[in-house]
Amino acid sequence: MGEVVARLRAGGGWSRPRGGSRKSDTAPRPFRGALVLPPVALLALFFLYPLALVVQQSVHPDTGGTSLQPYADVFASESFRNALWTTVWIAAASTAGCLVLGFLLALVIAFVPFPGAKAVARFIDVYLSFPSFLITLALLFIYGTTGIIGSFQFLTTPWGVLLAEVTYFTPFVMRPVLAAFSQVDAAQIEAASSLGARAPRIVRQVILPEALPALAAGGSLVLVLCLNEFGIVLFTGAKGVTTLPMLVYSKAILESDYPGACVVAVVNVLISVGLYGLYRVVSRRAGA
Repeated sequence: MGEVVARLRAGGGWSRPRGGSRKSDTAPRPFRGALVLPPVALLALFFLYPLALVVQQSVHPDTGGTSLQPYADVFASESFRNALWTTVWIAAASTAGCLVLGFLLALVIAFVPFPGAKAVARFIDVYLSFPSFLITLALLFIYGTTGIIGSFQFLTTPWGVLLAEVTYFTPFVMRPVLAAFSQVDAAQIEAASSLGARAPRIVRQVILPEALPALAAGGSLVLVLCLNEFGIVLFTGAKGVTTLPMLVYSKAILESDYPGACVVAVVNVLISVGLYGLYRVVSRRAGA
C-alpha cells in the first residue's frame, strides 16, 4: 500500500519486489550428464545435422567445388534485397500491431468484467493450436476474390498479409500478458483508485509495469515467427509480396536453384538467431 502511494505520487511505475532464490541443483554431475545427453543427441540429429547440410549446400554451387559465389550472386540480386526489406517491415509492423492489440484485448479480458470472460481466455489457448493457413483461409471468405467484400482484392496486397499476421499472432502476445495480469494484486488497483488515479493512470503506472516482461517475451516470439512465416503469405496469394521464406520456396521448387535457396535460408536463420540473442542480452541487462 505504501509503495503504491509513493509510486503514484512520484509518477513512476510499480513493480513487485523480487525475493527468494531457487534451490540449487543437488543431483550428482554424472547423473545430470546422463539426463542431458539424450535430448542433446536428438537435437543434433533432427536439427543441427540438417542445418549443417543446408550450410554445406550453400557453399557448393552447381558447377562443383566449394565457393562463396552463391552468396555473392544472391546478395547482388534485387529480388533478395526486396524480399529482405519486405520480410523485415511486415514482421516489424505485425509485431507492433500484435503488441498494441494484444495488450488492449488482454486488458479488457482481465480487468473489465463481462459475461464469458473466462471462456474467451480459454478460447485463446485453443486458438494457439490453429495452423496459420486456417486463419488465412477464414479471411479469404471475407476479403478474397469470392468473399463478402472481395471486390477490394485486399488480401492480395501487403496490407492483407499484415492483417492476416496480426489476426493470427495476436493471441501469442495475449497469452503471456494474461498470465502477467493474473499476478497483479487487486488491492494495488483499489489503492490507486482510492487515491484518485483514473483508469489511464492506473494502467500506465500500475498495470503496464507488470506486463512489460510479458510484452517483451510475446513480442520477441511474434517477431521471430513473422520473420519465418510462410503459410500466410502463400495462402493469401499476394503475388507482389515475396518474403525470405517465399524466396527459399521459389528458388528451390520453381527455379531448382538449391545453393541459392540454401543461402537465403542461412540468412533467415542468422537473422532469427541474432534477434533471439539480442533479446537475451537486453532482457538480462534489464533484469527480466
